[in-house]
Amino acid sequence: MVELQGNLINLRVLELEDLAFLYSLENNKSLWELSQTEKPFSKEVLQSYLETAQKDIKEIKQLRLMITSKTNDPLGFIDLFDYDVYNKRAGVSIVLIDMHRQKGFGKDALSLLVKYSFNELHLHQLYSNILEANVASVCLFKSVGFEKIGLKKQWRFYKGRYKNEYLFQLINHVL
Repeated sequence: MVELQGNLINLRVLELEDLAFLYSLENNKSLWELSQTEKPFSKEVLQSYLETAQKDIKEIKQLRLMITSKTNDPLGFIDLFDYDVYNKRAGVSIVLIDMHRQKGFGKDALSLLVKYSFNELHLHQLYSNILEANVASVCLFKSVGFEKIGLKKQWRFYKGRYKNEYLFQLINHVL
């Protein structure tokens, strides 16, 4: 079981008790562009997801962790996805509730996940796909050492418009 402690936040695996928070965040239409969601999730679908979320990353190829305050209040999620054991890489995404952004929680969470990915999972690299207009995420990933390595033009289609997306990468040079 993954449980990591940062300076400002903790990261832990999802639990069944997180269903209401997961439901509210996944069904927040203002985030659908980022997650490429097109319709709401039912509580049954999300409960089924929570029941499998604690399986090993090598089996399900992803790891979603709850970002909590030091008093265990939910702040958001951070994910490893497209886990590739052969090439030793994974994608990273993060979402925080609006009221908890720009307070250092995201940087603390991302820093913890990077350390865990490199030191415990022995990954060689992490990457993230960030919409060009998402300045806050661009700044966050740069602040932890991710490098912008490319621009995918007209990569995402949302509400009748194509948008550019950056590709960020962080390589573990210790290996």
